[in-house]
This record gives sequence, C-alpha cells and structure tokens, in this order.
Amino acid sequence: EIAGESERAGKRERASERESASAQEREGGRERDGGTGRERVRAHERKRAGEGEREQVRERERERESRQEREQARERERERAGKRVRERAGERERERERKRKRRERRREGEKARKRESRRERESAGKSTSAQAREGMRERARR
Repeated sequence: EIAGESERAGKRERASERESASAQEREGGRERDGGTGRERVRAHERKRAGEGEREQVRERERERESRQEREQARERERERAGKRVRERAGERERERERKRKRRERRREGEKARKRESRRERESAGKSTSAQAREGMRERARR
C-alpha cells in the first residue's frame, strides 16, 4: 500500500514536471495567476500530499531546482566556452593578417633597395665585373 502510494507520488511528480515544463514554454516563465504554473502545481501537490509525504515533496522540489540550476550553469559555461573559442579564432585571424602585411612591407622594402642600388651602379657606368664585386660587397655588408 505504501509502495503504491510512493509510485503514485512519483507519477504525480513526473506529471507536474511535464505540466510545469509545458506551462513554462507557453508562458515564457511570466507571472500568471499570482505565480508561475510550476508554483501552482507545487502548492496543489502539497495539499494533496499527506503530512508525512509533504517533506518528501519539498525534498523533490529542492532536488528539481538544484538540477535546473546545474543545467543552467552548464549551459552558461558552454556559451562562455563557445565565445572564448570564437574570440581566439578571431585573434588568430588578425595575427595572421598582421604577419602577412609585415612580410609584404619587408618584401617591398627589399625590392626598393635592389632597384635603388641597380640605378646607382648603372649611373656610375661601371663594368659588369665591377658591379658584381660591388654587389657582393653590399650583400656581405648586410
């Protein structure tokens, strides 16, 4: 008889969980009739429960709430982690871009220097062997 009672209480709890979940979805957790649907279900559950069962009902409520809290915390943590990953990806992207620009600027500078030294050698009108010697000297200096 007691087993049957606790089984019925379990069924009641599941039903009230279902009802409160659907009520919460419908209402978006807004106040309704002086409280959320879940609170109304709980008050109803307390009235129906005998004096000995009332404590169990409260215990189940506490467990349910802590379960929901944990779930919400987990959800927030997942969101934060996702955000961090996205931020890091953005950082990497920006870093790659910076490096690429730096390489391009360096290459441009080298090209400009080569053009400049070629122009100087041509204006000096030196023989190719003299130019080669000067080129080697310049490379050695760098």
